[in-house]
Amino acid sequence: MICSMTGFAEAQRTHDGVAYGLEIRSLNHRYFKASIKLPENLQFLEVKVERTLRQRLGRGSVNLTVRARSESSGRAAAINETVLAAYIERLGAVEIPPGMQATIDLASLLTAPGVCETPEADETQREALGKLLDDVVAEALDLLIEMRLLEGRTLRKVILADCENVGRVVDRIEQRAPTVLTEYQRRLHERVSALLAESKLELDGDGLLREIAIYADRCDISEELARLRSHVEQFVALCNDNEQAGRKLDFLAQELLREANTIGSKSNDSEIAHRVVELKGLIDRLKEQVQNVA
Repeated sequence: MICSMTGFAEAQRTHDGVAYGLEIRSLNHRYFKASIKLPENLQFLEVKVERTLRQRLGRGSVNLTVRARSESSGRAAAINETVLAAYIERLGAVEIPPGMQATIDLASLLTAPGVCETPEADETQREALGKLLDDVVAEALDLLIEMRLLEGRTLRKVILADCENVGRVVDRIEQRAPTVLTEYQRRLHERVSALLAESKLELDGDGLLREIAIYADRCDISEELARLRSHVEQFVALCNDNEQAGRKLDFLAQELLREANTIGSKSNDSEIAHRVVELKGLIDRLKEQVQNVA
């Protein structure tokens, strides 16, 4: 079953007096692209998190954010008083324009780089934090994938319906194709006969047959129709498969359009040209839908 690339999920955990909240969003993207924002004490796990996302999501633009909030006053970060004093000293040296007043907001200064220092975690704490992040990421990914699969079911129905419509148009083109040659043969014979009647010459049957054979070869679209049917069958098979099919479907949609363009350029028939326009519209719809398949 195909899977959508769009989804959202969140998960929470509390560890050692700190509440961690994770949000993950995924959007359409041709390849895999991850944006990961972790608290300072979890940043050593960023590479591992990205590897997990890549393995489980396949492709898409993924934004993962983890926020930490201390629930215990005893867990407050240490303040580097030397750095804080340096900020205050520099701010105090700033000249204030006449008639203006300024105050130093200590709460704002605490967010300045280097003022608040998170104690370095030892090996045991790092292992515990790694286990914590593994669990919360796994929970959020399970929810995200569930949402993407749910949307993928709807997407699959739309794609299969479009594939069925493509097949119907191909049937109509295939039914019309033999008539094109017959009509060309009739029109050519009538024109040649009219010209010969005026000049009182005899019709060269072999020459006429050669001309018809050349036209038949030039406007033969049987191979293109066969490939269109094959591509549609592969589309349906991939939609019913369990593998990540987005890239393959994208490629097949391009191949469908290429075959439709070839048919349009080969056929010198207004009805087939009309069907080709209809066919290309359906293929464009398929291409749009496939952009959201993981």
